Amino acid sequence: MTIRSAVSTLVFAATIAGLTAPAHAAKSCDELKSEIGTKLDGKQVKGYVLDVVAADATDDRKVVGACAGGSKKVVYAKGGKSAKAAPAAAASAAAH
Repeated sequence: MTIRSAVSTLVFAATIAGLTAPAHAAKSCDELKSEIGTKLDGKQVKGYVLDVVAADATDDRKVVGACAGGSKKVVYAKGGKSAKAAPAAAASAAAH
C-alpha cells in the first residue's frame, strides 16, 4: 500500500465517521432511547435506566447517544438511578 493510498483510505474513513455522527443526533430522542433500550434488552441487561437530558447537563451517568440535533443526550445508569433520583440524591448527600 502506498502512502497516497493509505492517506486516501484514512480520509475516506474519517469522512464516513463524520457523516454518521450527525445522523444519530438528528433522531428523535424517544426513537433513539427506544433503540438503545431494545439493544440493551437484547443483551439481557437488567436494572438500568435511560434518560434524556440537555446536552450541556453534567452528571456521572454514561452518555450513550445524542438526539434533537445535538441539543440533548441519552444517558445510561445502572441500578435505577434516573434523572429524577439524581438531583434528590445529590441534595441528600449535600445535606449530610
